[in-house]
Amino acid sequence: MSSSERGMALTEHLRELRKRLMISVAAVAVGFLVSYYYSETLYKVLARPLLKAMTPGQEYLVFTGVVEPFFIYMKVGFAGGMILASPVMLYEIWAFVAPGLYSHEKYWFISIVISSLCLFAAGTLFAYMVVFPFGFKYLLSYSSQEIKPLLSMSEYFSMVTKLLLAFGVVFQLPLGILVLARLGIVTARQLLSWWRYAVVLILLVAAILTPTPDIFNQLLMAGPLMVLYALGIIVAKLFGKKKAVEEPEEEEDGYEG
Repeated sequence: MSSSERGMALTEHLRELRKRLMISVAAVAVGFLVSYYYSETLYKVLARPLLKAMTPGQEYLVFTGVVEPFFIYMKVGFAGGMILASPVMLYEIWAFVAPGLYSHEKYWFISIVISSLCLFAAGTLFAYMVVFPFGFKYLLSYSSQEIKPLLSMSEYFSMVTKLLLAFGVVFQLPLGILVLARLGIVTARQLLSWWRYAVVLILLVAAILTPTPDIFNQLLMAGPLMVLYALGIIVAKLFGKKKAVEEPEEEEDGYEG
């Protein structure tokens, strides 16, 4: 291929990339408008675990700045827009990279993306439905007749989004193990022999990410991670890179005539 042909090919790729990016940005913009319209309702859904843990008659959040609710609803709209636009963005990524992949690479690409989305959703749902109710109830138990919680919209939104993202990421553990096993970096036997270190690391991660210092709520995160680690061992055993079996070389007769 000549230099001019390579330049034309690069230009075509850049044009294709620009087109895909513009479609993705447009999808996010449309998703943002839809989400912003329902941003107040979405924020109430996000705040439901905390409000349920509050004392009856005190189920409310406050804002400490005049523009705080506006910016919070903008952030909610943007986050919702990203979620609504994610199918379009994933399709545009696929349409851009698919022509350069082999059939088996396409299979693994689709499988990994779908698995990653499912694990991320499972992590965020687990945090929202299991960890948050217990965690917030424990934290609010420190309130008394003399000490009352005064919780702001921005602080709650910041904490919850970070926790949801953290749980979604740590639930990618089996997928990460699968990738390492396919590359031959780790094996199921190695992972099984490292289980003691894995338990200590999982407990450490749970202690850092869980919003409460009590052992019960930390185990709510550590327990699923241990199950996911065991699942990762099974996945590495089934889909890990197989070592080539070396055949013994036949010994040649060394008789000299």
